[in-house]
Amino acid sequence: MKFEALRSAQFEALDHAVSDWNKVVGNLEKLEGEARDGLRGKANKANWAGVNAMVSRQFIGKTAGEFADAHTQATSIRNILRDARDELKTFQKELKDALERYRGKNITVVATADGGFTVTKIVHPDRAAPGTEVPENTPDDTTALRDEIQAVLNKATETDDSAARVLKALVDQTDHGFSGTAYADRDAGANALKEADRLAGIARKKPEDLTPEDFKALNAGLKKYSGDELFAERFTTAVGPKGTLELWAGLNDPHRATDLWQNHRDDYDDLQKHLSLTLATATQSDTRAMTQWKDDMIGLGDQQVGRTMSVSGFQVMSNLMRFGNFDDRFLTGYGTALMESERERTSNGKHDAIGWQQPSPQFNHTGTDGGVDPVVGFMKALSASPEAATEFFSGTFLERGDDHDFKDDKGKAAELSNFDYLFEERNWPGDTDAKGKESIAGRNYMAHALEAATTGHPAGQMPTQDTPPHTAKQAALMERLVASVSEDPKRLTDHMYMADSVGQIASEYLPDINRATSNDQEGSISKLFPTVGAEAQMKHEEVTRFLVTVGQSPEGFAAIKVGQDIYMGQLMDYHLDPDLPRENRYSSNPQNTVQAIAERTGVVDGTLSIGLQEAIIGPAGASVKDFGDSVAQQKNVWAGLIGTGIGAGASVVATPLAGALIGGSAAAVTSVVLEHIFQQSETDTLQNAGHEAGVIWEAGIEGTAGTVQAAAIKAAGEHGAEYKDEVANWALTGVNAGYTAASAHVDRMASELTTEIQPS
Repeated sequence: MKFEALRSAQFEALDHAVSDWNKVVGNLEKLEGEARDGLRGKANKANWAGVNAMVSRQFIGKTAGEFADAHTQATSIRNILRDARDELKTFQKELKDALERYRGKNITVVATADGGFTVTKIVHPDRAAPGTEVPENTPDDTTALRDEIQAVLNKATETDDSAARVLKALVDQTDHGFSGTAYADRDAGANALKEADRLAGIARKKPEDLTPEDFKALNAGLKKYSGDELFAERFTTAVGPKGTLELWAGLNDPHRATDLWQNHRDDYDDLQKHLSLTLATATQSDTRAMTQWKDDMIGLGDQQVGRTMSVSGFQVMSNLMRFGNFDDRFLTGYGTALMESERERTSNGKHDAIGWQQPSPQFNHTGTDGGVDPVVGFMKALSASPEAATEFFSGTFLERGDDHDFKDDKGKAAELSNFDYLFEERNWPGDTDAKGKESIAGRNYMAHALEAATTGHPAGQMPTQDTPPHTAKQAALMERLVASVSEDPKRLTDHMYMADSVGQIASEYLPDINRATSNDQEGSISKLFPTVGAEAQMKHEEVTRFLVTVGQSPEGFAAIKVGQDIYMGQLMDYHLDPDLPRENRYSSNPQNTVQAIAERTGVVDGTLSIGLQEAIIGPAGASVKDFGDSVAQQKNVWAGLIGTGIGAGASVVATPLAGALIGGSAAAVTSVVLEHIFQQSETDTLQNAGHEAGVIWEAGIEGTAGTVQAAAIKAAGEHGAEYKDEVANWALTGVNAGYTAASAHVDRMASELTTEIQPS
């Protein structure tokens, strides 16, 4: 900051800028509210169809989100400008006050041509007029004024420069749209950048040179700033992709970071988490430096990292991807390169991935596995990034013309997608967890990633009104999952820890599942189970085997069972509404409608009950209590969703029912269904069933019938139907028919399977 620039500064332009940004912030705040409550709210309630269901609703949701980000970024810019202006005004006042004080000591300051200043006497005593009293001063006074002015200029320079750096960094974060980073003032942004530079300096040290104090500072700093976009981008690019890999590889090399490995390894899990979260935040940035970082990191995947270890960049980086939401494009590119390396190390799947099984240090400190297999950490990253997960699993692993041993049904070379290879063919490298037991992390995280890939939301979360309808790629993955489990149930039963995710996936495709289990030939079933977006078209036989298989898991059973019953209740409310347009009606006869809904629910619940029988009576010997507890645990999930417009496992979000669910009648029916379900679980309806198949079957029919009857009665009452006293009998008839159909269908498939495997 030049002396004359600060002394003569006029702040009118900056005042106007701050005022203008105040108006922008106010206007964007209003627009954000209108977009959230008006634009997005109306879009979520609308009965979209066709292209509008796939494009318009999702586009409107993203656009509404951009208004929120625009408001946040505008607020940050306004706050930084206002803070910088106020500080500069303060520094100008300090400067003028100092000049005035020393004027009384006959000292002034003159600006120089180069922007500096010279401290000099106003009137030299030798040149003063006779009789004029000249104030005395000393060299110390001159030095004191010089130092005071320089200190003020230094502070003003720091304010000016740091405000410019923060504003530029803030704007550079995204090529399109707006940054969601919020700063209360200039200091907040400036401190984030300073900390990024300081901690990057620590991270660039050789692992053997890192002190315990360095380790603690790095851990604490990343924990504090991991979600800050400016910090994350500056830190990550300053350390660099190679530096990032060498940091984590070196810290996990007992021969290099010996002291830290021996004395501070218990804190490695925290550093792994905070470093992963920081990198994830950084990858969302679109700066030129960060774009280059992502490309370079992918390029380093197959290169050796470290001096004393034979490990690749993939093995190191994948363990730094287990937390946070990484950029979709980065994950897509990373996954493509990782699978290319997998093909090379397995000779196109002809043998195990021995390249990932070489002895190496422990790179993962979460306790689930040692981190030797890079696919495991990558699966964990995909579970938080639905779009990237969908693209990855839909991608091709092997072409028909490739040199490989996989055959199709006709004995010819098959084409394998990444899903086919990982879910069906890959021999996952062995690893152990923190307790020394065989690790299940690989396939378990793969199931989580599939949950994200098929549902469109991160694994472990429930869908929201903003969850878009299923895309063609998502539906195709669902079709492949059902077909694969149906073809070989051991793909799931041998790894039943995956069933919670598979059950959740199925609960979000209930319209598709209900359609598939219907033998309706007239097309009216599409009105009974309306959908938007892409439909997963599955064979009845495959869905039946799939439901029986997933039904053997308490968690999988509960997810589908509770989801189906809630979906049934919402269908009752939707179809019994007298205001439902005629073109949307399944039947003009309410009895036909109630019985059809009840029958489909009986088919789904009945098929699940056969799986439950297999789990309890079969070799697994599962406990009835486990199933009851899993159903009861769903209560916490659904209790918070009543009245929000969220349908059963998002299935209703992906149908025109979304609009109907906003009303109070849908919430009322859902509440009744939930109450009935959980009363059953709390009273342990199945506890008396023991291990008798007939008793278990009858208990299932009784429970489903009671729930369906309660829903039908409540829905009819909510809409003032004259036939409300008759719906209970209609519902019972439908449920009995559904259970009978489910039993017959499973028996027929079992008979056909027995015939197929008998010797000729």
